[in-house]
Amino acid sequence: MERRAFPARRLSPWPQPGSHVTLSSVTSAPSSRLAWIDWMRGLACILMFQTHCYDAWLGGDARNTRFLKSSQLLGTLPAPLFLFLAGISFALITDKLIRKNLGPAEITRTMLRRGAEIFAFGLLFRLQEYLIAWGWAPWSDLVRVDVLNIIGLSMILMALLCGVTLTVCRRAGGSYKKPAFDSYQSMLSGTAQAVEKGAGFSGCGPALVAAAIAAASVIALLTPPLYTTWRPTWLPWPLESYIDGCHNLGAPQPWLFPIFPWSAFASAGLAAGFILFNSRLFKDRARNHTTETLAFFAAFGAAAILVARQLDRSSFHLYSTYDYWHTSPNFLMTRIGLLLVITFLSYAWCRWGLGTRGFSPLIQLGQTSLLVYWVHIEFVYGRFSLLPKRAESILSASRGLLEIFLFMLILSLLRTRIDWKKINWKRMTRRVQPA
Repeated sequence: MERRAFPARRLSPWPQPGSHVTLSSVTSAPSSRLAWIDWMRGLACILMFQTHCYDAWLGGDARNTRFLKSSQLLGTLPAPLFLFLAGISFALITDKLIRKNLGPAEITRTMLRRGAEIFAFGLLFRLQEYLIAWGWAPWSDLVRVDVLNIIGLSMILMALLCGVTLTVCRRAGGSYKKPAFDSYQSMLSGTAQAVEKGAGFSGCGPALVAAAIAAASVIALLTPPLYTTWRPTWLPWPLESYIDGCHNLGAPQPWLFPIFPWSAFASAGLAAGFILFNSRLFKDRARNHTTETLAFFAAFGAAAILVARQLDRSSFHLYSTYDYWHTSPNFLMTRIGLLLVITFLSYAWCRWGLGTRGFSPLIQLGQTSLLVYWVHIEFVYGRFSLLPKRAESILSASRGLLEIFLFMLILSLLRTRIDWKKINWKRMTRRVQPA
């Protein structure tokens, strides 16, 4: 009898190594080493919602309370979180491309394309906001440097940085061979055996880490003079705004997101990602060192916060103009240290706590962070605001915040839980037509 060949049954819930993998693949798996990334993005979304809602809706005496100040202080975290996580994800994807044995030029082109897409989304978002606010929004809003713009630009800069580093490392004789197993898949499966067989990052890993740390340091050190004595005023203001956030107001604005210092958060995340996914740093490759590495990050972050605080209190300053809250490397060090601590706590909550048990609203929001960011702005600041602007009490604004959260959660579920491509729209249209 002729034996028929049947396809092998997949016992693993994860995609095959050659398939397209996204963070949504690990939303409900407690053993996942990547669910915490989505959880952190969801946390950034929640902090973003509360900052925007209270800033837009609180009015009267409520705007002069410690409550609003605390809300705005928490509002300093979402943008650094998004940028930091963009750097970590960038390192993870770059590792995947390296393991496909792609050359530096091809890796650079791929990641440049990803960064350009996000940057284009940022420009499109600004165009949408301008058209919706037609009649009272100034044309300069079209070229305002916003969060999506700086995320896209940071990815472009990281692509160039990694491309140059990989090229130099390869010419210097660094290892650039494809191992038997993909460390990306090893992280997804969470199995010790897969991690053991995966060779980890290539020999260029330490060089990539050093390059990312150097980039973050250079950006931090150049920020104060670029905001004061070295301001590139010879550039047209739309271009200068990407350096110092001056917009068309003649001076750097704290509410914008220029390359200096914001892209330093992405570079810090890039370095953290390269360290996290680089098993060549560890002698025992049979173990997954995610927990130990993130715990080290938390300890290092706490130490960085203490050092930055002491430097801020000291009488010695490198720059003639010292602005702790906007341009100081000390404040940048504090926020990066805090990001490292939050990273470990998020991982711990998702691995040992309730972060991935059952349905997680934060992980769900984290999967669609771009979508909820895009949509919620119009229902908070735009023409379709749920509540009157600057006219609400803390209680009513909190109720509006809850509504925004629920609406965005429903929108996120509609985006991820329904396969819109499989819906037969023609059949549905025929059903609703009158006989």
